[in-house]
Amino acid sequence: MFAIDNYDFSGKRAIIRVDFNVPLNAEGKVTDDTRIRAAIPTIKKVLAGGGSVILMSHLGRPKKNPEPKYSLEQIIYAIEERLGVKVQFAGDCMGDKAAEMAANLKPGEVMLLENLRFYAEEEGKPRGLAEDATDEEKKAAKSAVKESQKEFVKRLASYADCYINDAFGTAHRAHASTALIADYFPQDKMFGYVMENELKAIDGVMENPARPFCAIIGGSKVSTKITIIEKLMEKVDSIIIGGGMTYTFAGAEGGKVGKSICEPDMFPVALEILKKAEEKGIQILRSPDALICDDFAETANTQEAPANNIPDEWEGVDIASQGKAKFREHILGCKTILWNGPVGVFEINKFSTGSRAVAEAIAEATEKNGAYSLIGGGDSVACVNKFGLADKVSYVSTGGGALLEYMEGKELPGVAAIRK
Repeated sequence: MFAIDNYDFSGKRAIIRVDFNVPLNAEGKVTDDTRIRAAIPTIKKVLAGGGSVILMSHLGRPKKNPEPKYSLEQIIYAIEERLGVKVQFAGDCMGDKAAEMAANLKPGEVMLLENLRFYAEEEGKPRGLAEDATDEEKKAAKSAVKESQKEFVKRLASYADCYINDAFGTAHRAHASTALIADYFPQDKMFGYVMENELKAIDGVMENPARPFCAIIGGSKVSTKITIIEKLMEKVDSIIIGGGMTYTFAGAEGGKVGKSICEPDMFPVALEILKKAEEKGIQILRSPDALICDDFAETANTQEAPANNIPDEWEGVDIASQGKAKFREHILGCKTILWNGPVGVFEINKFSTGSRAVAEAIAEATEKNGAYSLIGGGDSVACVNKFGLADKVSYVSTGGGALLEYMEGKELPGVAAIRK
């Protein structure tokens, strides 16, 4: 394994696994280019070193080949705008044309392969099985795609002289382009700057944080965040619980939550979290009040109510005045802040003021108080981007599931493949 800064790219073709799984609008235009911007330094490093670049990524979850709405061709303009270099498009990630383009690539040139997931071999999962397929048929299909995956990986590897994994967002997947391909480059594989910076940022927060250390955990369901909450209780001084999880905790304690998102089957888990936190001396903060609405829309009627006493036909969608003040005061007193998950339905402007208040408090703690702030998880990243605060925090992670799994202490296949 090389460090990217110590590798000689002169005259070499570098195949880079990037994460260009970016959101698109109905017209196919990129609405958030965070992941594209993040990959630019790695691409430029190769080009500046006299090399050429072959970019590979997935986009969405296509189920057939081709599926035009998931074609990477539609994001070329966004890459070129940020990179300042023309990007050639292969039109496929397999086939003679892609191989020929890669072979003829000159130093300073960049090409983009078509969506890797147009092929089932990328994920190594069979497609097109009948709903009533027998276990034997499923087993045979899985075996077949695993066999054809070997040739798929070999073909991708044949395009290049070295491999760079710069896709932290998919590092938790043992896919062809994120893990298996690395075996073809035993002496010529490395992390890109995105991966390097992600691992450094997360390791720094989890292993040697300045204190007080606060984690802000939002999201709709306790069931999806229980593992990370338990892991964080070994590291942090306090946890702010927000989002839909608020109402599961309130319900567990006997509160009325109306039509709010709630997981009654997780009541025992919520109570156990509160008990463990108390035993460990970890402060758990929740908003005492909620912004509630009578309809899940921008046109809804809204009012504030106690988070544990919401009328039957109303639902909680954000923190309210007391919660904003409470969370702000606490955040400003912290020296390390991890934010994963908004505290309300920020996508609807009327329900976004709580998440904005949290984002502004984190930015203020970072800029004025010298706190280190790590924003991770797709929705949190979308939050800080929506409010124009991405450059006011210490680090914005490009990973969602990968971030959570790495923080939970799990080995990420995309990381292990480079390090071994």
